[in-house]
Amino acid sequence: MTEGSDKPRVADYMTRDVATVSPDDTVAAVASRIAETEEHSGLPVCEGRNCIGFVSARDLLLADDSALVFTVMSDDLVVAHPDMALSDAARVILRSGIQKLPVVDDAGNLTGIIANTDVVRSQIERATPEKVGKLSRTLENIHGVETAEERRRVALADLTPTQSKVYGDELEGRRYELEHGLTEPLVVIDNGGAKLLLADGHHRVKAAAQSGIDEMDAYVIVVDERVELGMAQTARNEGLSTIDDIAVVDYAHHPLIESVERLQNPE
Repeated sequence: MTEGSDKPRVADYMTRDVATVSPDDTVAAVASRIAETEEHSGLPVCEGRNCIGFVSARDLLLADDSALVFTVMSDDLVVAHPDMALSDAARVILRSGIQKLPVVDDAGNLTGIIANTDVVRSQIERATPEKVGKLSRTLENIHGVETAEERRRVALADLTPTQSKVYGDELEGRRYELEHGLTEPLVVIDNGGAKLLLADGHHRVKAAAQSGIDEMDAYVIVVDERVELGMAQTARNEGLSTIDDIAVVDYAHHPLIESVERLQNPE
């Protein structure tokens, strides 16, 4: 989060590595780039670092293939600033119907892109720090240790699960979130061992493994000394050591569904 502010800013959630096109690119070349990826429905148009326009798939539809981008792009730009409150950017996106806003600095240079999915992700992540804080306080109170919280990428191969099963119906939703950048960070515990304990996010890691993803974003609770954690004991008792040990069960076996069935079909 931007230093000196307790409110999320555009810079905290924008994508910094942005694909751009030149005003002198042809319509055919840009249309081909957009068609080759599901990620882009339009691209900023830049001269050097300076953002001068935006070209969308709609702008290209009726244009001649040989036309140059600057003749079809929109130069009436709606943009965000890196220091803009994310809530303000969200209002602009909502009211304008624009899915992505170029982010430019005071000199008009492109520094990133903020998308509607980034805004959704910010809301998902807002609740996570309190979840992490609650778990940290619980560990401190039960074990008399001190903890620190970090945000980092973790390899799925380094995780020890603490839950033996996940429900198959939920995996589809988790895969959708992964594909659209909406995945909530994992919560893991670093207890000084070779592997990390996965405290929250078993459906997410299982979906990621099925999608060929080998690392994910996580909140890491670092314990200052080795202690015997109940979750580690659970993992040993359940024979859990890798993500592969998490069983995927059919939705029909979900406890909620079973309880509904019992209500509908009483003995």
